[in-house]
Amino acid sequence: MQFPGQGKPPVGIVFDSAMGTSIDDALALALLNGFAGKNEASIAAISVSNPNLKAAAYCDIVGRFYASATTGPAAMFMRGLPIGLANGKPANVKPDVDTPMLTVPLAKPAYTTGIKSVNDTAEVAPLIRNALTAQYDQNAIVIATGPATDLVKALELHDTKDLIASKVKFLVFAAGAYPEGPADVNIQTDLAAAKKLFAEWPTPIVAIGNEIGEALPFPASSIEKDFAWSPNHPVVDAYRAYKPMPYDAPSRAMSAVLYAVRPQEGYFKLSDPGVIGVLDDGRCRFHASAAGKHRYLILDPAQKERIIGVYTELASAKPVERRSRFQQQQQKKEDPKPPTPKPPN
Repeated sequence: MQFPGQGKPPVGIVFDSAMGTSIDDALALALLNGFAGKNEASIAAISVSNPNLKAAAYCDIVGRFYASATTGPAAMFMRGLPIGLANGKPANVKPDVDTPMLTVPLAKPAYTTGIKSVNDTAEVAPLIRNALTAQYDQNAIVIATGPATDLVKALELHDTKDLIASKVKFLVFAAGAYPEGPADVNIQTDLAAAKKLFAEWPTPIVAIGNEIGEALPFPASSIEKDFAWSPNHPVVDAYRAYKPMPYDAPSRAMSAVLYAVRPQEGYFKLSDPGVIGVLDDGRCRFHASAAGKHRYLILDPAQKERIIGVYTELASAKPVERRSRFQQQQQKKEDPKPPTPKPPN
């Protein structure tokens, strides 16, 4: 639903993550919350592209953590955004894998979640459709950092393809290796869905290959110093549990969030337009075409330090109070601009 007269809101992000399979997704969720705190983005929907209930619960505790830090401890127990959970089992996906990055934070008394069973989650395809319905035209961006299963299910809902075309500026899909690289797990996990997504998704697609994440490691030193403002932080706990410290983490999912929110900032180069095809072994192949709607990110080595600086600054940022647009407008009315001083004679 759109609200005339209240001003256009920041870009709405639909984030379909592969939470639990890589620490990168937890860092990306922190980065997204950092952008939301700066009012550069709003979180329209969060979902998990595998049927792992613990992954959905982890997304929930992160959301409650940021809510409680901005509106007080009581918000920790309030229901936030519903978390979408894959209700099918794509090939090669194991449900409820007890990865330490999930189980360690979930076991801490400092955090709470309202997700105890599948009934506490949302079906992903309707969740995405409903979230897009609430966005201004061409003011939503979809990010997928796991297999394409959920997005293809959304495409198959009645009239949702037209809704996507009207609401979504572009899709950022963290999958593949470009221009010609090895097979990628995000493609192999649901090969048929990846093929259909590239063939039928109605908006431009920007693909992010594994080479981007490997070239931009998130530094372990940031976990130790930049997050020190909070004695308990679910992203820090997940990072420390994922692998023995210290280690630097690949950042493909973070790159997806960064490009989605700040596509004009010159952090990355873009390939020429073209068409991305998916081979039967899970490799992706790019074919240049002026009429194509697909592009892939290209690393600009000169921007590496700048990008990692944004990662560490915003992923570790303290939450700020989030006020509605109505509250912001009321504040402007209550605090009018001071009168302009008269120029001296």
